[in-house]
Amino acid sequence: MLTFTQSLVVSPPLLSYIGKAKQLMFHNEPDFHSLLQPENELEARLLDTPQFQEGLNWGKPRFGHPEGKVGLHVREVLDNVNLSAANETTRQQLRLIAITHDTFKFTEFQLGRRVKHHGLLAREFMEVYLNDTTLLDIIELHDEAFYCWRAAYIENQQDAATRRLENLLETIGENLPLYFDFYKCDTQTGDKIQAPLYWFEQVVLGV
Repeated sequence: MLTFTQSLVVSPPLLSYIGKAKQLMFHNEPDFHSLLQPENELEARLLDTPQFQEGLNWGKPRFGHPEGKVGLHVREVLDNVNLSAANETTRQQLRLIAITHDTFKFTEFQLGRRVKHHGLLAREFMEVYLNDTTLLDIIELHDEAFYCWRAAYIENQQDAATRRLENLLETIGENLPLYFDFYKCDTQTGDKIQAPLYWFEQVVLGV
């Protein structure tokens, strides 16, 4: 069955134009200060580091991330944070996690995921700037709820999924509400599937 876009007849000149547009989209670097609008000195310092500049500019449109660049995804997450944060303290915490959480995917891609996950790479980088263990744990483990769901429902490894979930909950502890708030802001973006979020909400929060 053809999708709408697959059924379109595109002329060669238009194809050429689309190709040039993609090149511009993939290689032009956005102004991340204007895009993400840092609200304090730490956010501004991070956006000025070469690592954040490269990390936010990394990525092409793909399943789950049709927006492509990490920085564009971060903008979506920040929009969700603005809508959902219960108070200003929580909003500032979620902002810092959002700005940081996927920024080191470019390094993970270079090293290979089996070497280090981008969440751990982000945590290690942020340990120089931040001594808040709660935020560092969430930055490192922000994808872990998804991996628990994937182990249970995609890989059919129920025991592994249970152990992984238990380890996550033990590490996060009383900060589970903040973890879930970020997981929700992160998951409700792009064209990500929502099943892992609904599962986590039901299993862990009993909703």
